Amino acid sequence: MTFLAIDSQKSLLTLQKSQLQFEQTLVMNQANWIMQEMSARSEELNEASSGTGTPVDLDNDPYYVMLQQQEEYLTTRQDALDSQISLLDNEISSMKTMVQNNIKSSCGLNLIGG
Repeated sequence: MTFLAIDSQKSLLTLQKSQLQFEQTLVMNQANWIMQEMSARSEELNEASSGTGTPVDLDNDPYYVMLQQQEEYLTTRQDALDSQISLLDNEISSMKTMVQNNIKSSCGLNLIGG
């Protein structure tokens, strides 16, 4: 009956993985929005400076710089989530194997004893 406890633990890890995947989706959506906002800001600043002939330096625009920083943070967060999901996948796979082996072993013992 050990396999029931292992299977319960596997289910818990699967639930945690689903939660991380949901968070990953939220992070990707935020990153996409920020990229669109950065593009729009760049176009806005280029249009504003087109009459002056002065090139736009986005690194001096506080809003654009803030967006860049947020995008970098989200990229780092995305990488961390990818790593966590990968670790959970490995653990879940290992537990599946343990459950299958315990069931096979239990069935084998029943056949021998029965």
